[in-house]
This record gives sequence, C-alpha cells and structure tokens, in this order.
Amino acid sequence: MAQRIARLLHDHRVLIGTRRGRRALGCFAQAVLLLRFMRQRAAMADLARDNAVSLTSAYRYLHEALDVIAAEAPELTEMLNQARHAGYEHLLLDGTLIATDRVHDAGEGPDRWYSGKHKHHGGNVQVVCDPDGRPLWVSPVEPGATHDLSAARRHVLPVLYPAAARGLPVLADKGYTGAGAGIRVPVRRPGGGQVLDASTRGWNSYVNADRAFVEHGIAHLKVRWRALRHVSLCPWRISAITATALVLSIWENRY
Repeated sequence: MAQRIARLLHDHRVLIGTRRGRRALGCFAQAVLLLRFMRQRAAMADLARDNAVSLTSAYRYLHEALDVIAAEAPELTEMLNQARHAGYEHLLLDGTLIATDRVHDAGEGPDRWYSGKHKHHGGNVQVVCDPDGRPLWVSPVEPGATHDLSAARRHVLPVLYPAAARGLPVLADKGYTGAGAGIRVPVRRPGGGQVLDASTRGWNSYVNADRAFVEHGIAHLKVRWRALRHVSLCPWRISAITATALVLSIWENRY
C-alpha cells in the first residue's frame, strides 16, 4: 500500500517539476505519513517530530498526499457504469456525518457545521455502496446542517436518475422520501394511527433488510480509517479525507 502511494506521489512530483533532493521527505516517507494519519489518526505534532520536519511542513506534506490520492477516486458516472457491467441489481445510498471540531461558521445565520440530528459539529457526506455494502463512491462534503436529501440532490441524484431508468435502482432510508423515480425508500406510516397493509409492510422489510448493508460499509470506512472519526483540519478537507479513505479501501479489496 505505501509503495503504491509512493509511486503516485513520485509521479505527482515529476508532474509539478520538483527537483531531486529538494524535499525533506522522500515519497515513501510521505506515504507512511499519510497512512499514519488515515489509519491511526496520528497527531500532526507527532508526525512532524517523527519525520524531523516543522509542523507547517508536515501539514503541507499531508495535504499534498490527500489531494493526490483523492484524485484517484472514481467519478460517479464511471462508478455507475462499472456497477451496471458487474450486474448489480441495485445500489445503496446513505449519508453520514464526519465529526469535526469546527464550532463557528464565519457566514451569516446559524452555524452550518452543526448537525441538529447528531447534536454535534460535522460534515455531511453521501455514500453509495454495492449490494454487499462495499463503498463505491463518496460525495464532496456539505456542512453538517445540510439534510441528506438536500446533499443528495446536489451531488448524486441527477446522475442516479438515468441509471435507475436503465434498471439500476437505489435503496435508501426514509430520509430520502421524495427523492424521485428510481430511489426506493420504505413507505412512511400514515397518520391517525393507521396501520400499513401486509404488502406495504413486506416492502418495507425488504428495503430495510437490503439497505442495512450500507450502514456496514460506512462503519467499515470509519473503523478502518480512524481519520474519519473526527477531523481537526478545516472541515472542507473532509472531502479529500473521505475520498482518500475510499481509494485506499478499494485498493485493499483488490489485493
């Protein structure tokens, strides 16, 4: 894994014209720094000390590595084409909150990074998984106050609709009710104490049973890559961190 990351970092340095001997860290050492951050959530001060570089340099090496690896993440259209060729009957969609210590938003109005649903600050990321719960794609981050449906409409639904029309529907939870054609969700229980009929209850059981695997996939990302448990960088960097976690997970599954 570290060697593969190092090769990409080397190609990046060649592309931007970095001359040999001008960096304090070689490509392999930078790759190890990235893996320690992703897997162990190592403190930046520790990474700087262990690599004998300044804290500013450690941040610079980390951000560069995140951007290089995140750029390898599949595009949504590419992922959907691969899913169709693989013969998947459906895909799974859900949102997750990546916790952050951001407690103030410079913009006007309420703090956008505070999630009222989860009662703490974080960034909303949409995740698409295969039927077995393996993550296939992650969206750019939205502030934690963003509803899952709003984030999905911004980043994923416009591309999912054509795929659903071609026979690749998406299962999601009730938070995506009203998402549109091809996004299959459980039926909400009507008001007034009414009881759902047997066929509707059966549909809900089917959707909920199959959709549950997306939660396993998201949990795997957060357990395997501890950097996703709490982000102390700028919360907008959650996009690069989640994309990097996705790429590394895909690489591991292919080995």
